[in-house]
Amino acid sequence: MKINRFIKVAVLSFALAVCAVGNARAQGTMANLMTFDNHLVHFGIQVGIVNAKFDLDYSEDDALRREIQGVTSYFKPGFHIAIIVPDLRLGPWFNFRFLPGVTLMTRRLEYSWEPEALAANSRAERWRTVESVYGDIPIEFKFRAARYGNFRPYLTSGISYGFDFASTRKNRNNTQESIVKLSANDFRITTGVGFDFFLHYVKFAIELKMAFGMNELMVPDSDIYARSVNGLSSRVFFLTFTFEGGYETYSF
Repeated sequence: MKINRFIKVAVLSFALAVCAVGNARAQGTMANLMTFDNHLVHFGIQVGIVNAKFDLDYSEDDALRREIQGVTSYFKPGFHIAIIVPDLRLGPWFNFRFLPGVTLMTRRLEYSWEPEALAANSRAERWRTVESVYGDIPIEFKFRAARYGNFRPYLTSGISYGFDFASTRKNRNNTQESIVKLSANDFRITTGVGFDFFLHYVKFAIELKMAFGMNELMVPDSDIYARSVNGLSSRVFFLTFTFEGGYETYSF
């Protein structure tokens, strides 16, 4: 099976981070920004790539299954950008982060038709693509492990609300072709792991985060492409790169 490119990039990024840690410790590299994590407030920017799909609740309608064998959702790439306003130090090990941003993602539903249904309807389509532009409002807590030279691993956990500005729940496209309509609101639980790199002037981080949708996205519709599943929720993987700065006057 062909390995997903997103997973390849994520594994390579973390492998490079681990190698850098080992190399720095072996060479006794001078530590940078020794008081950075003692600052009360950090600000920064985060950019990255995403891979998104739907988690499906399959239909149990026997009449529908005489036409459609099944529905599958595959991961599709996207883009993410956010600002950190702020990263607030809560103690020696914990931080609170507010990261409003924008996420562009594409998700695809692929339909497997019964041969008889496909022969009877030559216009039956094999997939539906849903494009979304989310304005995200995530809040997270960050647990920082012990620092090793110029590197520090961490874990994150939190919740996120996203509003889809491209939602088509009340519209159809210009050709009047049927589409899968989704709610504009998406609530997610997030969890992730990352590595902080302390450079000469800024802190750089590589982070892999997973987001799991908590609410039903599908808007009820009589269209066969929508009725083929009982429900949809989101699943998103983020690979992000973060740059942070801080101020000595805010340290304690």
